[in-house]
Amino acid sequence: MGFFAGLSAEAYDRTYSDRQLAQRMWKYFRPHTHQLILISLAIAINSATGAATPILVSRGVDYLAAADASQWMYFIAGALFLLGILGWISNWIRRRLTVRTIGDVMLTLREDAFRTTIEHDLSFFDEFASGRIISRITSDTQDFAKIVILLSDLFNQVIQAGILLFVLLKIDIHLTLLLLAILPFVFCVALLYRRLARKVIRRGMRVMANVNALIKEAVTGIAVAKNFRQEATIYSEFESVNRQSYQVNLHRGLTMSLIYPMLNALGGIAIAILVYAGGLGAAAGAITAGAWYLFINSLNRFWGPVQYLSAFWSQVQEGLSAAERVFALIDIEQAVIQRAHNHAPKLHGEIAFEHLDFHYLPNEPILHDFNLIVNAGENLALVGHTGAGKSTIARLIARFYEFQVGKLTIDGMDIRTFDLPEYRQQLGIVSQVPFLFSGTVAENIRYASNEISDQQIENLARRIGEGEWLANLPDGLQTQVGERGAQLSMGQRQLVALMRVLVQRPAIFILDEATASIDPFTETQIQEALELILGQTTSILIAHRLSTIKAADRIIVLKQGQIIEVGNHTSLMAQGGHYATLYNTYFRHQSLEYIEKARRAALNE
Repeated sequence: MGFFAGLSAEAYDRTYSDRQLAQRMWKYFRPHTHQLILISLAIAINSATGAATPILVSRGVDYLAAADASQWMYFIAGALFLLGILGWISNWIRRRLTVRTIGDVMLTLREDAFRTTIEHDLSFFDEFASGRIISRITSDTQDFAKIVILLSDLFNQVIQAGILLFVLLKIDIHLTLLLLAILPFVFCVALLYRRLARKVIRRGMRVMANVNALIKEAVTGIAVAKNFRQEATIYSEFESVNRQSYQVNLHRGLTMSLIYPMLNALGGIAIAILVYAGGLGAAAGAITAGAWYLFINSLNRFWGPVQYLSAFWSQVQEGLSAAERVFALIDIEQAVIQRAHNHAPKLHGEIAFEHLDFHYLPNEPILHDFNLIVNAGENLALVGHTGAGKSTIARLIARFYEFQVGKLTIDGMDIRTFDLPEYRQQLGIVSQVPFLFSGTVAENIRYASNEISDQQIENLARRIGEGEWLANLPDGLQTQVGERGAQLSMGQRQLVALMRVLVQRPAIFILDEATASIDPFTETQIQEALELILGQTTSILIAHRLSTIKAADRIIVLKQGQIIEVGNHTSLMAQGGHYATLYNTYFRHQSLEYIEKARRAALNE
């Protein structure tokens, strides 16, 4: 069983009883009650036509000896033809309505699962693989919706079994009672099999989530893999996970395939006993030949629904397991919790951290008793070594993570009392690696400002390097950026991301400046775009460029989550402390590199 390794549940998984799952599932089916009623009526008609067929045939057998047998045969043949037409129509209606209901339920369930997912804070996506989350939203919701088919089939079989049981009782009550005495053994076998079925189905869904996660990661990081010539490694990892999926699903298929042979064996034994007992009665003249034919035919038709009802709990485990995984995703508690949802007024941008503690993981503090005030309209630069807490401060302002102790206010108002979507509308954020969505440059710029026109975007673009960066794009604003902006250079992506913030006119601007190497001309354009933004916002700059640091009103130097120096570039250099060391070991070297690049660019021209 070594191939079951790596199939552990996610931390947010939980176990629901069948009763809890049924109650939750009914909430999704309740809006479609009228469709379910129509499906039930269609099923009842279809079941009645199926059960009536052997009754008509048995009557025909009894009337064969009558003088007017031919007239009865015409009548019975016509009745059977009409029953066939009625059965086809009812079955068509049932299937059509079932498909529609499945589509509606799956649509709502996926919307709920996706809405819950995107509302989570970033810590959720840090902890859990996105490929596994995607698997729950796509594959598992589809498996959940298939329960509609199972339930409609179940209802159909129940009605048909009920009608046929009535017929069997009318034919021979003693044989029917013998049949009923055998049924509990069949149902017991099926119920004992149910728990095993749920277990192997869960494993199958988890391993499929692993396959999806690996494929997503491989496709997303294919450029890095090719750069380091690791295609063979990626394929080897996929082959391992895919083989694990094969083994788990093979085990699942073999386990699930046991139920019907077991039920068929029990059914064969039961039918043999009943046929033998009934045959003795027919030979003794206790029942007519037609009645005997009807009993055998009805018995065969009755046993099909019985087998389905017995296997139902094993079959439905797939839908219940899928429902369990989807509901576990929907039921995850939010880590970022707002105490209120007050309207966020037009912000001035004064930010205050008061005795704030924060950690990503317990016992690994990032900020401790942290205090900082950022004045409205101030341009504040954060510098320090990796892990000093710079990005953490920006993420807390953006309310991407929940701090544990202390207070964070914006314009004197607790950040936990704002309506989050309204508050974030007044934030402009450019991450270290700007992310662009597939589409045009214009679509990415107006991502959060749909009302702005192409002409307005172009007018703003011309204020940056006289619009030359835009002229260098093949189709201007209509240039396709490709997946994640892959068809643009890093500098162009940064300019598009800055334009996206510029058109938004935020009250608070957060910039995690990229360290990627770009040419001096593009860097000048980026600086021009920054100046347009900085002139109208409170800005938090996680600075990697000397030019950005020098432009800041105030520089905060961080070390292990603590503020160790405060001042502007000149005063901090005069202190000869940590900032001066950073400057001399990194920023001075960066400045020399910039001068050299500029010199080479001038020579090339």
